[in-house]
Amino acid sequence: MDAPPAQEDCRPFIQVAGFLESMKLDAPRVLEANLDRGFLLLSDLGATQYLELLNEDRTAADTLYPTALRALLIMQNRGEAFQSHLPPYDEDLLRFELSLFHDWLCEKHLGLDFDIEAEASWQALCNLLVANALDQPQVFVHRDYHSRNLMVTDDSPGILDFQDAVEGPLTYDLVSLLKDCYIKWPDEKIVTWVASFSQDARDIGLHTLSDEQFMHDFDLMGVQRHLKAAGIFARLNHRDGKPGYLRDVPRVLSYVVDLAPRYAELGWLVDWIRDRVLPGLEDDS
Repeated sequence: MDAPPAQEDCRPFIQVAGFLESMKLDAPRVLEANLDRGFLLLSDLGATQYLELLNEDRTAADTLYPTALRALLIMQNRGEAFQSHLPPYDEDLLRFELSLFHDWLCEKHLGLDFDIEAEASWQALCNLLVANALDQPQVFVHRDYHSRNLMVTDDSPGILDFQDAVEGPLTYDLVSLLKDCYIKWPDEKIVTWVASFSQDARDIGLHTLSDEQFMHDFDLMGVQRHLKAAGIFARLNHRDGKPGYLRDVPRVLSYVVDLAPRYAELGWLVDWIRDRVLPGLEDDS
């Protein structure tokens, strides 16, 4: 890893790598480090991302996803010993992430104005999503646990890009994995995976929620994550000169629109995305 100290701080990566190693999860081991120059020598997890294999053969999901779910369960269970050492996924961070959709995608990229009524609806939605996240059991959260950050290895996923780990909501990483920004699965398959994970997590004492409450928390957590991701993709375009991520925004926002029949409280947001955001993205393509 070449991470110039002026741009990157390697210490969180080294710390979390140590936590994952203690949990006996498959993540890069830090073999040597020169923090003054920003160089790390890491163990190798191969060259095949989950996403690469899944794009070649979608039936591979039947093997890859149960394995990734088991690793996530280990991370949350054994991670209890380490989560207090992580930054909190607190209200300020949750609200900042939501602001990325508002500021970067809607205003900066699409030129959409929030009038007084729309701004009030937006703030009410943010209050709902933040409360949902903070009310969940708090666990060790990777924060970007998805098909581009999981490598195909012999017996478990190789876990990458974990340096931003936090102590946060139980369902966050599960949403990242199952409602992936880069590949989408049928709703019935997602529901089956969620129910299985919920039961396994309940069996080891990670939560006492009903399946219905767990799914509710999972779905609303997904709204927060997908609004954040859509905003980040717009920011990558405008701030960092990386337009390629914009093609993923319709998929990301489709997860929110799909929830409309089940969650009346998302009505304003779904209408905003359908009527204002998605047409703007089509005009932009």
